[in-house]
Amino acid sequence: MRHAPPRTRVGASAVVALLALAACGGSSSGSSAPTSAAGSASAAVTPSSSPSGGITVFAAASLKESFTAIGTAFEAAHPGTTVTFSFAASSALAQQIIQGAPADVFASASPTNMKQVIDAKAANSSTAFAKNVLEIAVPPSNPANVTGVTDLGKSSVKVVLCQPQVPCGALAQSVLAKAKVTVKPVSLEPDVKSTLAKVELGEADAGMVYVTDVNSAGTKVDGVEIPADVNSATTYPIAALNDSKNIPVANAFVAYVLSPAGQSELQKVGFQAP
Repeated sequence: MRHAPPRTRVGASAVVALLALAACGGSSSGSSAPTSAAGSASAAVTPSSSPSGGITVFAAASLKESFTAIGTAFEAAHPGTTVTFSFAASSALAQQIIQGAPADVFASASPTNMKQVIDAKAANSSTAFAKNVLEIAVPPSNPANVTGVTDLGKSSVKVVLCQPQVPCGALAQSVLAKAKVTVKPVSLEPDVKSTLAKVELGEADAGMVYVTDVNSAGTKVDGVEIPADVNSATTYPIAALNDSKNIPVANAFVAYVLSPAGQSELQKVGFQAP
């Protein structure tokens, strides 16, 4: 925990002298300032316009690692703020927002789900902040010897996908259609992290997830690249929500995600610029 530097103590006689000087009009340069918490010197150090308080951010499951790091960095850059996250499928989060769930910021893995929120007047506009593509995740031992998209069509290969209404599921269907591969998944998962977990636990031979999820999983899975001519990308938009109870902090968080510091955290796990 970072400790604030010790405050300088001013003796009673010095305070009296300062007050007497202020009563006489003070210095013409204005360099002497009151030490009161309500005085201009204190305001210069901690301006009243500085964002403070807490916000709740609804974010796509694929953003969990990078947004957790961004949240920590944001709180350090803005003392007095707290960021709480709710990670899930963008489609589910969008419906929760539309139905009135309390949230301050929405970061979606799909423009489609963000449009639903904007159409419902829950946000005025959004800004793209990242782009992602799919990759095939396999166990480190790769027991089914999956080397490409066509292998996913083999009846002997146990494949797990996201549900089709979820952004990662919609992208997977697009990839399979482009590659002309028919897959009968052993399960359809509610979000990308659940899909990845099936592969990590050895319950599936392969899963189609984002490249960022493969990178974040470390040694738990290996990635099999999908050729660019059949792969699909999605753009991630972010917006402060109209019903936010803390618009200043919500706007500040959005700005931080778009800043070089926020973009650097996203790029660490493989997100691309939008």
